[in-house]
Amino acid sequence: MLMVGVVVAQVESDLLGGSLSCPSCGGVLGPWGFARARHIRLRWGAPMELVPRRARCRCCAGTHVLLPDLCLLGRQYEVGLIGAVLEARARGLGYLRLAREFSVPVSTVRAWLVRFLGNAEAIRSHFTRWAFALDPEVGVIVAAGGLFADALEAIGVAARAWVLRLGRGRGVWGLVAFLSGGMLLATRGELLPVVR
Repeated sequence: MLMVGVVVAQVESDLLGGSLSCPSCGGVLGPWGFARARHIRLRWGAPMELVPRRARCRCCAGTHVLLPDLCLLGRQYEVGLIGAVLEARARGLGYLRLAREFSVPVSTVRAWLVRFLGNAEAIRSHFTRWAFALDPEVGVIVAAGGLFADALEAIGVAARAWVLRLGRGRGVWGLVAFLSGGMLLATRGELLPVVR
């Protein structure tokens, strides 16, 4: 899997132009059909059907799904909605209130919060590395008062470093999806991608 932007025409152009690299070997990716359709619930509005592009590496022949950065791996909700829930939790809202306010099942909200807290140290470490890779002079990332808040703080610092170095272009949570390789709330022991 490879995270890409949400503009279909741009992804197609990058794919046909050979500017997408294989996450396995670094070779050039080319078009290779489409992945199965999936429905993503957006933060504002009705669910949308998403049919991600597939690509095949010209070197290692591996195939990869090109997942738009509005998604996280294995999640049926837009990353912006998940991010808003995480931010609201950091402000002290409980999962029952979060579920009501965001119209998401209680069990889903609880699962997101448990997964994020369970991955919080890895998330904090990953986004701290991103912050320093993007801005070596970023300074000290101040502890925010617990694993959950510290992970969100590291995400914020990395997002700020990205904007200062590369400008806008993605929303904060789209950037989080991109920088985490879609694995922010990974459930099967997947590791966050290595920061190079």
